[in-house]
Amino acid sequence: MKSLPPCYAIIPARYDSSRFPGKPLVEILGVPMCVRVHQRAAKCPLFSKVVLATDDERIMAAAKAWNVPALMTARDHQSGTDRVLEAARLLGAEADSVVVNVQGDEPALDPAMLEELLAPFAGPQGAGVQVATLATPMSRADAASPDRVKVVLDAERRALYFSRAGIPYCRDGEGDDEVGPLLHVGLYAFRMAALERFAALPQGRLERTEKLEQLRLLENGIPIHVAVTSRQSHGVDRPEDVEHIEKILREHDI
Repeated sequence: MKSLPPCYAIIPARYDSSRFPGKPLVEILGVPMCVRVHQRAAKCPLFSKVVLATDDERIMAAAKAWNVPALMTARDHQSGTDRVLEAARLLGAEADSVVVNVQGDEPALDPAMLEELLAPFAGPQGAGVQVATLATPMSRADAASPDRVKVVLDAERRALYFSRAGIPYCRDGEGDDEVGPLLHVGLYAFRMAALERFAALPQGRLERTEKLEQLRLLENGIPIHVAVTSRQSHGVDRPEDVEHIEKILREHDI
């Protein structure tokens, strides 16, 4: 890949979760989930550092036991993005460096997706890119679910809008596959300066309505470049997802 600025992967790992307390430490085929996510992210060769960012001594102890670098952060962060920002500051991330928020519940993460995420920042044409994320094609049937966040793009593959609604809406039926629905994949890469700005901005009206924090960027004129991938992500949202993830790991020998 063409030259990149320094890149850091930060995995927020919060112990308390209303739906799944202690999720970062749940064992996935005998390995704590946060450790598995770190192992997967560390396989991407483009990062200067890959670290966990947590608020809990139990997670710090597990990281130490598995020789995983980790940073202790404040307990009162409102979002994983805020925790990532604190960790990036602790790492001394430069203003033009790229900070990737790697979701801590993706133990089957494909490292190639991280390379796709970083690609918009590469080379001279990437100098103006502030934020990037991923999307992947999805069926119109799946797009009907408000739990699946959709994104529509402009001609330069910048996000026009993210929504829980079925966008783009096809008035005439099946529509053109070229503008079929795209599922947003919740991996983000920020220039450090853009991450600082994002965290300082108040919640926007669209963000509060859709409950999607990335809309804060669009409402404030900060473009989001979207890399379209054919790869899939497999997250763990609830305890019942663990069995499914372990099946995927066995099948793909991950």
